[in-house]
Amino acid sequence: MTIKDLKPALVWNIFDQINQVPRPSKKEGKIREWLIKFAVEHGLEHKVDEIGNVAMFRPAAPGLENAPGVILQAHMDMVAEKNKDSNHNFDTDPIRTIIDGEWVRADGTTLGADDGMGIAGALAALTDPDLQVGPLEGFFTVDEETGLTGASNVGEGMLRGDYLLNLDSEDDGVITMSCAGGVDTIAAFDYTPQPAPEGLEYFEIKFAKMQGGHSGTDICLERGSATKLLARLLWEVGQKVDFELAHIDAGNLRNAIARDAEAIIGIKPGDREALTVAFNIISSDLNNEYAKSEPDMEITLTGVDKPATVIENKVAQAVINTVFVAQHGVVSVSLEIPGFTETSTNLASIKMQEGNKIVVTTSQRSAIESRKFDIAHRIEQTFKLGGATVCHTDGYQGWAPNANSRILKTAVKIWHDLYGVEPKVEAIHAGLECGLFLKVLPHLDMISYGPTLRDVHSPKERVHIPAVQKFWDFTVGILKAVANEK
Repeated sequence: MTIKDLKPALVWNIFDQINQVPRPSKKEGKIREWLIKFAVEHGLEHKVDEIGNVAMFRPAAPGLENAPGVILQAHMDMVAEKNKDSNHNFDTDPIRTIIDGEWVRADGTTLGADDGMGIAGALAALTDPDLQVGPLEGFFTVDEETGLTGASNVGEGMLRGDYLLNLDSEDDGVITMSCAGGVDTIAAFDYTPQPAPEGLEYFEIKFAKMQGGHSGTDICLERGSATKLLARLLWEVGQKVDFELAHIDAGNLRNAIARDAEAIIGIKPGDREALTVAFNIISSDLNNEYAKSEPDMEITLTGVDKPATVIENKVAQAVINTVFVAQHGVVSVSLEIPGFTETSTNLASIKMQEGNKIVVTTSQRSAIESRKFDIAHRIEQTFKLGGATVCHTDGYQGWAPNANSRILKTAVKIWHDLYGVEPKVEAIHAGLECGLFLKVLPHLDMISYGPTLRDVHSPKERVHIPAVQKFWDFTVGILKAVANEK
């Protein structure tokens, strides 16, 4: 069995086609060409704006021309994460899908159901000949995962509806009606490479097999950040043994909790036993602290060959110290919505870049704009104290709840009618594009929903097969109800 054999066939077949097209963030050219070709083949009017977003328009069925217009919205790009042993090339290779019981996953990479399943649902609605509803639009944005660039730069005339269904949520039976805003804070340290000293022994410290996950939805799960833990281990080792730092690398994407990290250090031969003892004590402590949230975490110390250069000591210590003291994780929880993470910060990555720079990328989120900037500025000052040059991205605004939302009331009724239970209505800590669309069409009434996805932004990403059928039936039910609105 392949995913083409799954039901609903129209949705799964389109999803399979999407996964043949490379589409990492900021490299959406191929998927954009595919979407345009899809629109032409199905006789759909389409538009492309200057930033690269694609809109498609299906006219109303006869007699339903005056029904409210509905925009089905998803993003083109996907998070490009893979296992260390994978040779997958996200720029050229299709995603290889595997049916695993009631789930579909990929072969050692992210699946791209975030948000390929949203694209598939929208395109299925635009082309299903049996669906007799009012005017529909499919709106597909670029670069959602690394900056919401498409949603921040919507071209004139690209959005034409009264309601917007954002198909970018991850839990069956959950309707989202509000989300957090976010901003990234990036610190850059300049350093001068020094010849690696002779007479030292060099070791690689590595964190592997950590869970990672989405820095919004999973930040409350107390999973370890490999970036943070590497800095902590290096700092604690440094209290016992002097060392030279030759290499440091941690994490990957700004919106993913770091799963892997590594560093190479050099020590005097006489300090080998002290290093081993310190490493064993600290790694044991970390494994004990994270026994529940990171049961498979591996921390290793391995001898390696002498590198060509090391990082000048002053800068090496500044990087270690600032990452060690910088906050990571949940900053505050909501007093209005029980269990809701209000504000957080993610120590996403440390990268050695061309031009002799060490760049630390962090990401802050909050449902309250002032607190979003408060934690971003605190992170900024932490790294400035260490001598880094710090900047912030433009960020994105949150999406405030609308207690009088008509589309929300319609969706709740449809879910109850279909499945006999009330759906959960919630605000989420992850970022969605919805708030940005209000800048273009202030009257838009919106909700967000989707099929059940798990471990998005990681190679364990998977989608629940039965939930896709419910996702499709729910979408059809909403569109029919809107078409018959009085």
